[in-house]
Amino acid sequence: MSPTLATNLSRVGHGSASNVCQLGVTPSAAVTYTGCVSDVANAHQSFASAAEQHLDDVYRYMLYVTANPSTAEDLTSETFERALKRWARFDPKRGTAQTWLCQLARSAALDHFRTEERRRRREERIAEPDRGAEIELPDEYGPVLRQALRTLSAAEREVIALRVVLELHTKHAARVLGISPTACTTRLSRALEKLEQKVRPRLVA
Repeated sequence: MSPTLATNLSRVGHGSASNVCQLGVTPSAAVTYTGCVSDVANAHQSFASAAEQHLDDVYRYMLYVTANPSTAEDLTSETFERALKRWARFDPKRGTAQTWLCQLARSAALDHFRTEERRRRREERIAEPDRGAEIELPDEYGPVLRQALRTLSAAEREVIALRVVLELHTKHAARVLGISPTACTTRLSRALEKLEQKVRPRLVA
């Protein structure tokens, strides 16, 4: 994680109180004001804790989906900016903060891809083929696994990121992807099978 991304998210986490609570203060509303300030402080503390805990999760997810470190950093920052604005909507009874953040991350990524597609159309550019050789993935995976991952589609890398890298439960990963748990399991199985087919021959050799 770059210092720039960490700094940007620190600023997001310590934004103005107006991002969390709209205050209408009058001399006769001192008690209400004090209570709201307390709520704002608690909300910021809760958001900051979630951001610190899941920053790497969101970044790794973005890296798998976009296959570009710079874009992944930008979209991670965008995700946490959205999360701060919508933090009051987060309901822990409906899912974990990790799942909720991954849903926001996926939305930010899809918006990015749509914007890029519109830009390409405006410029009347012909869609380029998949340039898998230029995909940048963490060095820790080793050359064999990195090369194999480059051969997978974005959707296949995405399900691997959610289920294997982030270790999300099937139902939570399915919620992020907007598909059924069964479809999620099937997609993961096929992705891992393709990955194994690419890796095994090179390991044996």
